Amino acid sequence: MGEKVIMLGNEAIARGAYEAGVKVSSAYPGTPSTEISENLVKYKDDVYCEWAPNEKVATEVALGAAISGVRAMASMKHVGFNVAADPVYTAAYTGINGGMMIVVADDPGMYSSQNEQDTRQIARAANIPVLEPSDSAEAKDFTKLAFELSETYDTPIILRTTTRLAHSQGLVELCDRVVPEDRVYEKNIAKYVMMPGNAIRRHPFVEDRMKRMAEDACGFEINRAEYNDTSIGIITSGIPYTYVKEAMPNASVLKLGLVHPLPRKLIEEFASKVDKVVIFEELEPVIEEQVKSWGIEAVGKEIFTIQGEYSANMLRKALLKEEIQAKAPAQVPARPPILCPGCPHRSVYTVLKKLKLHAAGDIGCYTLGAVAPLSVVDTTICMGSSISTLHGMEKGKGKEYMKNWVAVIGDSTFMHTGVNSLMNMVYNQGTGTVLILDNSTTGMTGHQDHAATGKTLQGDITKAINIPLFCKSIGIEHVYEVNAFDLEELTKRVKEEVERDDISVIITKTPCVLLKSNKFTKKCVPNYDKCKKCGACLRPGCPALTKNEDGSISIDATMCNGCGLCRQLCKFNAIEEVDA
Repeated sequence: MGEKVIMLGNEAIARGAYEAGVKVSSAYPGTPSTEISENLVKYKDDVYCEWAPNEKVATEVALGAAISGVRAMASMKHVGFNVAADPVYTAAYTGINGGMMIVVADDPGMYSSQNEQDTRQIARAANIPVLEPSDSAEAKDFTKLAFELSETYDTPIILRTTTRLAHSQGLVELCDRVVPEDRVYEKNIAKYVMMPGNAIRRHPFVEDRMKRMAEDACGFEINRAEYNDTSIGIITSGIPYTYVKEAMPNASVLKLGLVHPLPRKLIEEFASKVDKVVIFEELEPVIEEQVKSWGIEAVGKEIFTIQGEYSANMLRKALLKEEIQAKAPAQVPARPPILCPGCPHRSVYTVLKKLKLHAAGDIGCYTLGAVAPLSVVDTTICMGSSISTLHGMEKGKGKEYMKNWVAVIGDSTFMHTGVNSLMNMVYNQGTGTVLILDNSTTGMTGHQDHAATGKTLQGDITKAINIPLFCKSIGIEHVYEVNAFDLEELTKRVKEEVERDDISVIITKTPCVLLKSNKFTKKCVPNYDKCKKCGACLRPGCPALTKNEDGSISIDATMCNGCGLCRQLCKFNAIEEVDA
């Protein structure tokens, strides 16, 4: 027996990839999947790990490595899987050579996402098998199994996780790394070149593969029937299985580790041995619809919600008719989402609000510009959408309408898909002002590097994409870099550019306040003799500032980092800068 340690689900996936002999990993950070790569890079002497500019690229990198004959993986969150869909659907046709796994982390409850979607549905459409572990131990073991199944059935395999699994801890047994011999790459145009004639011939292979796998899955150890009280039989998978075992330990359970394709014969056998079938699955009725289509009577979404996370209490209430007494919530202060003290985004939004501008927003920390008291961001759809949205508004409403609008996007998101949107704007003769809030990191997911930071996931110094030069290289004449905290210059520049009948880009080049490289030598303190109690300094909503009963303000010295935004807003010089 190997050493046993407690691991997060994401950490266990990384360990499983290491033990499985993975040689290449590519990913784009996105909660709740980010920590997979951050843990896998700890084994960088054995595994090449990278941050890709987006999930499509990450998937293509992994597929290329797998076709060459080594085990490879790509990791992403569920909305990132949408970006990866283009290569994913075709990868099902080409198949692989070395094993390939795609980790997709769904987010029931939308803890950190703009929508709630079920990866199993996309996998069904793409004809790619899906494994779903229930705890950290299975996360590691299923990862290793994914590569074996991938090579056995000549297909990419999806490992589906959820926020609860990704960020829960469990006991994991460590094993040695076993690296299979690299598979020999052999040129095979009919298999790997998906022109229509070849794709037509590959499609029957895909259908046959899924049929064979569904039949074989009846004997997979990860699909198992646990017979106890047969008055009720619960079909479940993933984290919901742990809720079933907690709430109804004596029920008969069919635990599915492979959730696509489903082992029909095993499910039919289980249903025949229990009096009542209940299907307990988070999000969409993926298992339920297939089971019912086979003529099996079952209960599912009639009694369980299609939204959010499940729980043991949900099961108790629905099946055991227990009245669950909700515990009184802990008396803790409300913590609405807010930009950090000293965040350069707050300064930008302060200027935009002063100028009474609307902002087409994007995914990242700067989305918080939509909430009070800033309330500047009007739209947030998906990665890179701000620039395209702005372009669509201009084409629909005309140039004059755009005098009141700008697009706001972060540096990492710009490298992800904003570049495509900006190129489209140039190509189709758009007008409008784009603000790239360059804080030198991928902030919201925990400060990961990207193509414009000059450092790789492996920790190597590399060439950094020069965002201003890139913008100029695609034909934009009006490109400016401004310090986000230079309110006078930023205000002047924004006012000028929104009036321009052309494309302009303003880059606020100011590092994230939480970067370790930042050294704060100043703090701001109030001068009560000069304070007129006008409240101007409070308008940006910096959490370091509070209003006293007499109308004056206090500045929390433990939170202030001397960004100077409040000091610039005070017309009476009632806020002073001192050494920290």
